[in-house]
Amino acid sequence: MTARLRRTAVGVAAAALIAVPLGSGAVHASDVAPPDPSPSVSVSASDEFPLLTPAVAAQLDEAVKKVMAEARVPGVMVALSAPGKGEYVRTFGVADKATGAPMATDMNMRIGSVTKTFTVTALLQLVDDGKVGLDDPIGKYVDGVPNGDRITLRQLAEMRSGLFNYSADEDFYKALTSDPERSFTPQELLAYAFEHPVLFEPGTKFLYCNTNLILLGLVVEKASGAELADYINREVVAEAGLKHTLFPAGAEFPSPHAHGYTDQTASGKTEDATNWNPSWGWAAGAMISDLADLRSWAKTLATGTLLTPATQAQRLKVIPALPGAGYGLGIFNVHGWIGHNGSLPGYEALTVYLPQPQATLVVMLNTDIDFQGSEPSTLFGEAITKIVTPDHVFSLPAQPVGH
Repeated sequence: MTARLRRTAVGVAAAALIAVPLGSGAVHASDVAPPDPSPSVSVSASDEFPLLTPAVAAQLDEAVKKVMAEARVPGVMVALSAPGKGEYVRTFGVADKATGAPMATDMNMRIGSVTKTFTVTALLQLVDDGKVGLDDPIGKYVDGVPNGDRITLRQLAEMRSGLFNYSADEDFYKALTSDPERSFTPQELLAYAFEHPVLFEPGTKFLYCNTNLILLGLVVEKASGAELADYINREVVAEAGLKHTLFPAGAEFPSPHAHGYTDQTASGKTEDATNWNPSWGWAAGAMISDLADLRSWAKTLATGTLLTPATQAQRLKVIPALPGAGYGLGIFNVHGWIGHNGSLPGYEALTVYLPQPQATLVVMLNTDIDFQGSEPSTLFGEAITKIVTPDHVFSLPAQPVGH
């Protein structure tokens, strides 16, 4: 299996931003033992954010087009804004290579590991409701989990469980790529993971892992008495006021949507992955959204409007994960930018928020093919933030995928 497939399940943020295996994120996650439990992400005293003037927009256009050309990205949409500074909203390239139809801002896209932010929000809502405890062992809710009596829900959300990432399993990769429109159940996904020994003791290291989110999705179902998709669509998506965000029941993909292109295929050649069934990502990466909704979600996620202040504070308490990045409860802090990235065969997304200037950056694109070992979404994020927030550059070195 390719490293990227394993990244897929990661998501925006350090790891996610980096790239995740076919899971549903985008993190290149390595085993990293944090030196101490306190946040290590430095924030510069300078938090100036420029007016998004035509001159700045021209710089951004040039930077985006350069990444597109180098990484051979078919199409991308970008939204950057901050109160009192204006906004930069652009689309580039094509949504369909066969017809040449242009990318448009109203198109639905698969968001990969950004899904993790919705799943963990659902979990934290149940914490606020007193239905689950972050320090409960996963074995209280799901039977048969290795170390299930010692791995806590908090450690699952922090990516510190020590469990094997199912999307890094060779048999899973073969099953998915041989029939990418098939459906997987959460139990089938866990079975791939549990065939492998645990990788480390709970809480001792960071390792981006889609298995963790599958388990948290099952906890949400058990504690709420509802199907995960129904709960998230009702209690998270609707409560956040999102109009075009969906946890799909199957392979449905509302129109209009962009076609997605991947090389994580059985043949190794680039193919159209638009109709691949995202069930294999489930709570780790199955969701769909659009540019307007992710712009709204970036602020909701980072400011915690769906949670109590105390629970949001726990969510944002990051532990060092990757160089320049910390990971909290289903959320990254990359040089001050808070949010997540996502990567799924054919699609990538980056959804982040910078608190001081209240700046939002969203990037959505229709390929997950790496360029020189980096996720395209990370390259776009880095190029854009170098221009507008040079003291807070969204950049992460590619890391070896742990498996």
